[in-house]
Order: sequence, then C-alpha cells, then structure tokens
Amino acid sequence: MDNPIAKWEDDGGSPVQFAEHRMIGTVNQIAWAVQIKSQVDAEFDRVRKVLEHAMRKQSPRDISDIESIIRILEEKRAEVMGNEQAGYFIHDWQELRSQVRELIVGDSRYKAIKFRPESRESNGDGP
Repeated sequence: MDNPIAKWEDDGGSPVQFAEHRMIGTVNQIAWAVQIKSQVDAEFDRVRKVLEHAMRKQSPRDISDIESIIRILEEKRAEVMGNEQAGYFIHDWQELRSQVRELIVGDSRYKAIKFRPESRESNGDGP
C-alpha cells in the first residue's frame, strides 16, 4: 500500500526548507540565530559585490588577485553559514561590524596575495 505522507516527504518540498535552518539551541535561540544568520549572509553578499565592483577598475593581474579573494570569501561564508550552533551566531555575529573583512584579512592566503613583493609594486603598498 502506498503511504501518501512518505510520497509527499519525497517530493522535494518542505523538508528541504527546514534543513536550511537546522540549528542547535533552544527554540528562542534558534529563532534569533536564523534572523542573524540571514543578516550575516547579506553581509557576505555585500562584501562580494564590493569586490566585484573593484574588479572592473583593475589590471588583469589585480583581477586575478580579487578573484582569489572572492574564493576565500566564499569558503569563509560556507564555514560560517555551516555552523549549526545558534549560540555562535548570537554571540559572534549579533552585531555586524567588520567580521567578514577580518575573516578574509586574517586568512594566510589573503596575506600571501597582499604582501607578495610584486603586489606591493603594483598597488603602491610598498614599504
């Protein structure tokens, strides 16, 4: 006999939406964290748009560097957004300041791009 509920659960509807917000915490913490998480995602989007806008004015070498920075940004986004602890978002992301920028600047790959000798010559960041 066909189970209509099992059929509905496999049709790609609601359960997928709920999986996006699977978090660990109390009901109130989760509700709060989901709101914060959407703001954090929007901040990652904002930073990406700034980087993409900056690419339009750069040399091909600098464009390559910015593309690398965008890859770092997206890896950091996946890491942050993949955290299932409601408390993490409440504690670390409740007030958006410069956390996204700090994540990127603190990454060793970013430092390698920014502080290599040929990079300093092309962008005026020399000693």
